[in-house]
Amino acid sequence: MEIYKDLGNSASKEFEKMLNSQLSKIKIEEGKIIEGKINKITEKFVFIYVEGLKSEPVLDVNELNSLGLKDKVKIGETIPVLLEKIEDKNGEVIVSASKAQKIKGWDKLVEAFEKDEPINGRIQSKCKGGCIVEHIDTGSLMFLPGSQISDKPLKDITPLIGEVQKFKLIKLDKIRGNACVSRREIISSFKKEDKAKIISKYKVGDIIKNAEVKGFSSFGCFFNVNGELDVLVHLQELSYSRVDHPEQVLEIGQKSDLKVISVDKDKLQVGCSIKQLSPDPFEHIDNYKLNEIYKAKITKITDFGAFCELEPGLVTLLHSSELSWLKKNVSAKKMFKLRQEIDVMIQEIDKDKRRVAVSYRLTQENPYETFSKKFPVGSISEGEVVGKNEYALFVKIEELEIETFLHCNDLTYLNNGEQELEKYNKGDKIKVKILEIKSSEQKIRVGHKQTQVDPFDFFNDKKKNQTITVKVMSVDNKGLVVRPQGCEMDFQIKKSAIAINAADSRPSRWTGGEKLDCAIQELDINKRKVILSIKLLEELEKEEALKKFGTTEGTGKSLPFSSLAEDLKKKEENNKD
Repeated sequence: MEIYKDLGNSASKEFEKMLNSQLSKIKIEEGKIIEGKINKITEKFVFIYVEGLKSEPVLDVNELNSLGLKDKVKIGETIPVLLEKIEDKNGEVIVSASKAQKIKGWDKLVEAFEKDEPINGRIQSKCKGGCIVEHIDTGSLMFLPGSQISDKPLKDITPLIGEVQKFKLIKLDKIRGNACVSRREIISSFKKEDKAKIISKYKVGDIIKNAEVKGFSSFGCFFNVNGELDVLVHLQELSYSRVDHPEQVLEIGQKSDLKVISVDKDKLQVGCSIKQLSPDPFEHIDNYKLNEIYKAKITKITDFGAFCELEPGLVTLLHSSELSWLKKNVSAKKMFKLRQEIDVMIQEIDKDKRRVAVSYRLTQENPYETFSKKFPVGSISEGEVVGKNEYALFVKIEELEIETFLHCNDLTYLNNGEQELEKYNKGDKIKVKILEIKSSEQKIRVGHKQTQVDPFDFFNDKKKNQTITVKVMSVDNKGLVVRPQGCEMDFQIKKSAIAINAADSRPSRWTGGEKLDCAIQELDINKRKVILSIKLLEELEKEEALKKFGTTEGTGKSLPFSSLAEDLKKKEENNKD
């Protein structure tokens, strides 16, 4: 090859002029899609010719095959490619057929999105959150969210994979080059046209037979009509009686006749009613009387009770509190079955709120009245301890299911009630006396100590200021604890009531076990109150001695009281005056 160093001669200038004129005809830019003609094919590569390039770009055969261009790999065929670099560091031209196809596909997607036209695609595979869809025309990959696959839940989408279907572009990210499509929008658009035809068949006043409950909402219930239309029955149109939620009167899958009350062709909605199929039962509610017993059919069972139908359309509430006299938190599900007929008593009729309340327990015999007949107040019977808390026992008498209440204060006359309570356990037998029966409040009070002899009866023949003999049981700084002879109860003599003289008011004068006399200072049989006093006995004896020895000469030293002589002396002086 001959190298020309002199570029200023006429031949060089002519060649430069010819080269510039040739390049000006063909505009080649990096990043643009260009057409290349295949002029050579080898086992691994395809060589293409692009006018204006100084060398032939090379494409991988496998790349063309993966793009579905296998049929085009022939000499003379043209292939669109993306010109990435006119010359790399090795002096070669870099082109890409896959990137060219992707860019062309993206342009088609943008055009379809702007024109709001559906595109053909094929679900390739599942992925997290949805599926991958391939654009049939360009091979571009798009994302199909799980919520956009269908207008109803699908358990298995396997039959949809690989099938060519129409999709709607719902989102394009031009910066990231991502596309999001929807199959649900296509299905809904077809259904919208079909739904308009279906709705045109209905008019106000039509009766729909055997519509099936499809779902609930806070404002009503949705019914499916012949598998072609969903209609709404508003909460207020479910029943003439008050309904807070559709599940109170209906169940999923239940069938019912409906009456068409509205048709909206613009919104493609049909409104229906159940209650308007029957006359308003409250028009003759006066036929029902309070506290009377009627037959009712169980229509629905809930956690808080059951709904009963007195007649078609007239549904009443049977609250769980009205199921049983004895059991609390009783379950209607364990007592009744759907469509079972039971007796109920009407407790309340509210015409303004269109509400009727009934009771089942009032139709049964009140066990508290039965108890009062068999065990009237004052009767004594044996019972079994079935429960216990920190201040009372619960006792069941004989075979009756009623649990009576026994307070710890009614356990014993002698000891502290709470201490006595600790002696009893569940299953123990105990004799009780019926103290009080309140049938309206479902309460029965019994006592155990009332079945025993009252040790306080010891004082029935006693009176105030009477002298009794007691035994010292214990001694403390506050005084003496004593027990009268012939009585089982203990009483306290306070320190201030031990002696007249303060020096003699020491409780330590006794050690326990001694017997002494004292006087009854206060006695109230009704209040079961007794106050004993040694000091009072001394005062009474002193007064008696003054009366007895008031005229006798002497110093009084031999008398039992040290101050008695002085008292007698003062009495004599007063008599002289």
